[in-house]
Amino acid sequence: MLDDDIKQQLAGYLERVKEPFEMVATLDAGDRSRELRELLELIASLRGDMITLRTDGNDARKPSFTLQRPGEAARLRFAAIPMGHEFTSLILALLWSGGHPPKVEADTLEQIKALDVDLDFEVYMSLSCHNCPDVVQALALMAIFNPRVKVTVIDGGLFQGEIEAREIMGVPTVFLGGQFFANGRMSVEEILQKVDTGAAQRDAARLSAKAPFEVLVIGGGPAGATAAIYAARKGIRTGVVAERFGGQVNDTLEIANYPGVPETDGPKYAAALEQHVRDYEVDIITAQRVAELAPAAKAGGLIALKLDNGGTLQSRTVILATGARWRNVGVPGEQEYKTKGVAYCPHCDGPLFKDKDVAVIGGGNSGVEAAIDLAGVVKHVTVIEFLPEMKADAVLIAKLKSLPNVSIHTNAQTTEITGAGGKVNGLNFKRRDSGEEVSVPLEGVFVQIGLVPNTEWLGSTVERTRFGEIVIDAKGATNVPGVFAAGDCAATPYKQIVIAAGSGATAALSAFDYLIRTPA
Repeated sequence: MLDDDIKQQLAGYLERVKEPFEMVATLDAGDRSRELRELLELIASLRGDMITLRTDGNDARKPSFTLQRPGEAARLRFAAIPMGHEFTSLILALLWSGGHPPKVEADTLEQIKALDVDLDFEVYMSLSCHNCPDVVQALALMAIFNPRVKVTVIDGGLFQGEIEAREIMGVPTVFLGGQFFANGRMSVEEILQKVDTGAAQRDAARLSAKAPFEVLVIGGGPAGATAAIYAARKGIRTGVVAERFGGQVNDTLEIANYPGVPETDGPKYAAALEQHVRDYEVDIITAQRVAELAPAAKAGGLIALKLDNGGTLQSRTVILATGARWRNVGVPGEQEYKTKGVAYCPHCDGPLFKDKDVAVIGGGNSGVEAAIDLAGVVKHVTVIEFLPEMKADAVLIAKLKSLPNVSIHTNAQTTEITGAGGKVNGLNFKRRDSGEEVSVPLEGVFVQIGLVPNTEWLGSTVERTRFGEIVIDAKGATNVPGVFAAGDCAATPYKQIVIAAGSGATAALSAFDYLIRTPA
């Protein structure tokens, strides 16, 4: 199951276990139970002095296992063989169960320990989902450090019957007390905000009490992270406020040809960005959304940023690096059937549509790459492209056309996503040349039609194009003194990570130049 190099690395990690705990497995005679037993026996053999394996579990889900300290009730269960993207989640859970401290803010850990309500979570994930580990690790952390929190991590591919019974068509999906709680990537801070009713008010007061910044970056993607690094290197008071660090990079499976980094993946790169920023004295504020920007009364004054939770931050300069998000098709049925057949991440949700018919809307690189990936999992893929020709690279189009279970319709306008019984059952499109209406029966629709900038909250405060992109000059400055913009939210060509990072550096250097030339 694990090669020698991985075993050696695992042994090194397990040396950090300082307190004894048990792994209690529930197994049957099936192949998957044998795989899980092999994995757990390996773990126990590497730290037999601290980690004990028992196989007398009696859970209804087989195979599954718990991590629990002697004398304590089970609070964290994996109904899964946590390999793939979840192997890191398993390692962290082992370390935390064994007394190794987690790398989270002290305030966050104290908030977890202070929760005074019983919480019983179930999180459905897939081993190929690069968004799922964040949620799995956040909930595992809560279960290990608070005895009133129970968490079950369930591999949807292993327990397909539950996926169908609960009509789950997107991962990660979380249930709390048997009721739907949330879908999609979430940080531990975001989960705590939802379950800790007093958190928002406490956060608002704490954030409003912060001293004014000299540079405050809004957004934690490549542009925002680079801006924070370049500002902090100047020795000025720098802050970053973001809903999640890494931004849309977290949803990118493969990153290729970043200078000096021939190949990596989005979550790994996002983690590296965050660590790089933390190497400097930057005040990082996550799980917060900025709702309003109030320009300074005069140049050199303080710009105010109002947060969704009611708190306010102030800074002499602001760098807008809010990035972009997937664009919606805007047809009937799209919003109604989100997470019920309408999806935006083929890598995360593709395995849930195994042996089913799906469609991909979009013929650019992202759409064609999605169709190629899905073709290896699903029964059939229908590609819908609005323009007369697909816009993807020729090599990708050639690969797509070589696949036997793919149909391509160009010059086609999606008109409706249909459904029945609360989930998708088809897609309608119109041939733009003839006007012919076509209906395609299917069970999933993956939308891949580009990006829209996250700038609506700015209103008319900052000049934007008709597409919503922030207008900037060569130095990244907007029409508002002291306010700069960088990355995919700005009106710059070629939305690439390397370009976003460069524009973040430009904005930070320009903000520093503004500060030294403008009296406070």
